[in-house]
Order: sequence, then C-alpha cells, then structure tokens
Amino acid sequence: MENSNLERRILMEMEELIVLSCPKQKVSRNYEDLHVALVKKHYNAAEVSFDYHRNRVEMAIVMNDRDYDPKTINLHVPTLHTNLCFKNLCGFLKSCVDSDNKNLAFYAGLLRSYTNKNVPLMTA
Repeated sequence: MENSNLERRILMEMEELIVLSCPKQKVSRNYEDLHVALVKKHYNAAEVSFDYHRNRVEMAIVMNDRDYDPKTINLHVPTLHTNLCFKNLCGFLKSCVDSDNKNLAFYAGLLRSYTNKNVPLMTA
C-alpha cells in the first residue's frame, strides 16, 4: 500500500513540475533540460532538441540498444531521425511520463534535482 501511495505522489508531483515548466513565454534553460530528459527517457533518444515556437521536437531515436556501449565512444549507433509536432507542450510532456518502477526512480531523481523536495527513490 505504501508503494502505491509513493507511486501516485511521484506521478502527481511530476505532472505539477511539468505544468510549472510550461510557461506562456520563453522556456528557461533549466526547464528545457527537464523537457529533453523526459523525451530522451520516453523515446530512448540519443539527441533531442525543441523548437518551442513551431511546436516541434527533433530527436534521434536509438534503433538497437545492443550496439550502444556507455563505456566506449560510439561512432556508429543506428538511429532514426524524427521530427514530431505537438499541439500542447504540457500535454505532450505528460504523455511521456510512464509509471513503471524503473521510470518512477528516474522521476524521483528529477524531482530531487528540480524541486527541493526529498522524494524517496523506489527500488524494484
């Protein structure tokens, strides 16, 4: 029961952080980094860049994780270049939030770094 409450709390606070990070005017660099981290995690992307004025996100999605080794310099990792359009930044980012345990630990880490709240990390 405690894990269920913790999961709901992490997801609710992530949604609040996403809403806070989507201002009407220019997005700050700090929040742009949050947006990039969410999209990279959700789409397994190597590179992500936002064009907030045109409501687009460009990314290079890693096609095969077996070719990626974080311990070496990767000169050739097959990627798919994608250019997605979104109508609502907030809605798009909320759709990138997944609720499995591996992702919840990632979100707890983001909450720690973007807010000053001490959200306990979840363990599988």
